[in-house]
Amino acid sequence: MPRFREHYSILPPVIKFLLISNVIVYVLEMSYPDAFFSYFALWPITTEPVSLYGQAYPEFMPWQLISYAFLHGSFTHIFFNMYALWLFGINLENLWGSRNFATYYIVCVAGAAITQLIVQDLSGEYSPTIGASGGVFGVLLAFGLFFPNQRLLLLIPPMPIKAKWFVLIYGVVELAFGVTGSNTGVAHFAHLGGMLFGFLMIGYWMRNPPTGR
Repeated sequence: MPRFREHYSILPPVIKFLLISNVIVYVLEMSYPDAFFSYFALWPITTEPVSLYGQAYPEFMPWQLISYAFLHGSFTHIFFNMYALWLFGINLENLWGSRNFATYYIVCVAGAAITQLIVQDLSGEYSPTIGASGGVFGVLLAFGLFFPNQRLLLLIPPMPIKAKWFVLIYGVVELAFGVTGSNTGVAHFAHLGGMLFGFLMIGYWMRNPPTGR
């Protein structure tokens, strides 16, 4: 079991970078929405001509597997993603070290994107994807695994709950929404993909502990 770094930080380097960079990109995105949305959102991979609101889809590009996670559709979207990233991520970065946390977050973001592209290809329902939620859900999963008995205070309903149960319930709800098609407009399978790839990454680390922090 890794130990917390000697000097615990409430704003460790990777979390700080992600918070600042997401806010900067959000400001630029609001100033130049068409350019940022066209080039940096996650666009589906399809050989068929597909249109969105009467316009042709931009092409998928490899960098979109990461860049989409820095785009957000509204202030509430970015606020809650960044708050959750900070809330659940600071303990993990202090525990794992910045390099390992950065690696984990990137794997979750890319894994969420890959999952979303596969689901879109299988369903034939194509739409662009933006937001850090895939990476945040991976961070949430890791928090539940490494701090399972940490009590969280929910707002709705207003009650405390252990992290392990919170993660389990959230995962089941996301799966139900994704399978039934409820709560449309949210990339539920991307969220699940972030959790899945995070779980696989942690499993790999259990067999091959990472060196350095």
